[in-house]
Amino acid sequence: MSDGSKISTTADQGLGYEAARDELVDVVRRLEAGGLSLEDSLALWERGESLAKLCERHLAGARERIDTALAVVEEDVAE
Repeated sequence: MSDGSKISTTADQGLGYEAARDELVDVVRRLEAGGLSLEDSLALWERGESLAKLCERHLAGARERIDTALAVVEEDVAE
C-alpha cells in the first residue's frame, strides 16, 4: 500500500486497546476523507476491520474480568 499504513500482523496482538482504537479512528478518518486509490482504500478498510476485531477482543476480556470480579464480590456478600 502506498500510503504507509501498517499491515495487520500477529504483532498487533501486543497493541493495547487505546492504541488500536486510536489507529482505527485514524483509518476511518482517512477513508472518509477519500482521495485514495481503490487498492489503498481496500487495504485501509481491511486494516480497520482487523483493528475493530482487536478492540472487540480487548473489550470482551475487560468484560470477563469485570464479571469475574463481580462474582467474587457476590460470593463474599453471600457468605
